[in-house]
Amino acid sequence: MTPTIQFTPRTAAPPAGVRVRSRLAVAAVAVGAPAIVFGLTHDAVRTWSNLLVDGFFVLSLALGGLVFTAIHHLSGAAWSAGMRRIAEAMMAALPMAGLMMLALFFGRSSLFAWASIAPSHDVGTPGASVYFAVPLVCARAIAFLSLWMMFAALIRRTSAFQDSSSDPIHHEHSVRYSAMFIVVFAVSFSLASVDWILSLDPKWTSTMFAVYVFSGLLVEAVAALTLAVVILHQNGRLEGVVTTNHLHDLGKMLLAFTTFWAYIWFSQYLLIWYANLPEEIGYYELRTNPAWLAWFLIDLGVNWVVPFVVLLPRSTKRDPATLKWIAIVILLGRWLDVYLLVAPQTMKAPAFGVIELSLAFAYAGLTWHVVSGALAHRPLVIRYDPRLDECVRIGQQPC
Repeated sequence: MTPTIQFTPRTAAPPAGVRVRSRLAVAAVAVGAPAIVFGLTHDAVRTWSNLLVDGFFVLSLALGGLVFTAIHHLSGAAWSAGMRRIAEAMMAALPMAGLMMLALFFGRSSLFAWASIAPSHDVGTPGASVYFAVPLVCARAIAFLSLWMMFAALIRRTSAFQDSSSDPIHHEHSVRYSAMFIVVFAVSFSLASVDWILSLDPKWTSTMFAVYVFSGLLVEAVAALTLAVVILHQNGRLEGVVTTNHLHDLGKMLLAFTTFWAYIWFSQYLLIWYANLPEEIGYYELRTNPAWLAWFLIDLGVNWVVPFVVLLPRSTKRDPATLKWIAIVILLGRWLDVYLLVAPQTMKAPAFGVIELSLAFAYAGLTWHVVSGALAHRPLVIRYDPRLDECVRIGQQPC
């Protein structure tokens, strides 16, 4: 028999929760603002590089929540209905992430070769194409971010209607918006990854790069979702909705997507190594020199070897404590992977000091503030989700 799920008409977090979030936001600003000022004064290139890394990491997290929600609707998945509101809360960070990325406009000359090269129709001049003219790059960034935020707002709005209405039109709208978003996302994110990351090296190209970055986005989204679900589950906030079976599904997704990321990582590396073309090997020559080689190998270990070994047994995929810590490890690995996409192009050697820690803490604190606020603003479970009953039945099945 399906248990009765109690829905509390909660629209705001408890006062203690509000105070914690507010203090965290203040601490993030208090740490991040001086770090940015100090960094720009003493080492502008290093500071802008970290702002790009952290900004893209937060953007990937927010977009990952939107992609997960869209796939949930389009695939007709039932097992994830009880955690859909968490993915929607992640996409609430999109406006903040967009501002983080647009702020890089002021430091473009420290990061991108095209920012200081006059546009030219001479295809033999790397980074000088008209496509990378500064106004066009900025216009594309604004267009991409606006489209993503529009779809996030539409999907979150239809989800809010399902808290008080069982009209199936809301679900139909969610599916329709998700279908349109996936088409737009496939094109826009590929172009955005070229503008923001690939163009750091104007001499290097890869037809697999957009897929590689997308695979990392999926891993980051599932890891963040897993971490949030486990914490809420351990605190009794999803009782009767999320069970060990659902955690098992999240563990399988983590194992699958980290392996997918490793597959794309290895495929790109193998093709470039085998072809050994001068215009392609520079990317890996730089990252396998003595200054970066250790981190290059750690990146593969943290993002795939460790999750694969830990999550391969069935028991670990059903253990909340293991899932929580492996999700944290994967998120740290995702940050390192983005760092290795950016820093070797702008810095001679890796640097992990006060600037990196301060900016990472500031961006993480602000993201937590926004996402937890979005979670507190609405019930954790969508009352009239048409797949909620099946989600609960899945959780009760012997596995």
